[in-house]
Amino acid sequence: MSDPIAPRLAFTDGASIPQLGFGLYKIPAEDARRLTLEAIDAGYRHLDTASFYANEREVGQAVREAPVPRDELFVTSKVWKDDNGFDETLRAFDASMARFDLERLELYLIH
Repeated sequence: MSDPIAPRLAFTDGASIPQLGFGLYKIPAEDARRLTLEAIDAGYRHLDTASFYANEREVGQAVREAPVPRDELFVTSKVWKDDNGFDETLRAFDASMARFDLERLELYLIH
């Protein structure tokens, strides 16, 4: 297992984000778990996916199985444009969290 490959950038609230992330765009669901675990093994600590990528479930599985503490990982996802609006975004977030099966998400963006 490699050490993290990128420094972390601090937010004003004391939280931080790894400067370099592993993007999962166009990674098929059937490959996402394995490739996410390989990325973590290579030293990536920021994992970037989105509901539109259709691989949140597999990324969540990899995070749960990762051989590093959960606090070392920074998971980002995004709401798709079809789910814009307050109530729609809340529903989309809940659906993403159900797919991830994680207790928290570090960053949720508008795609």
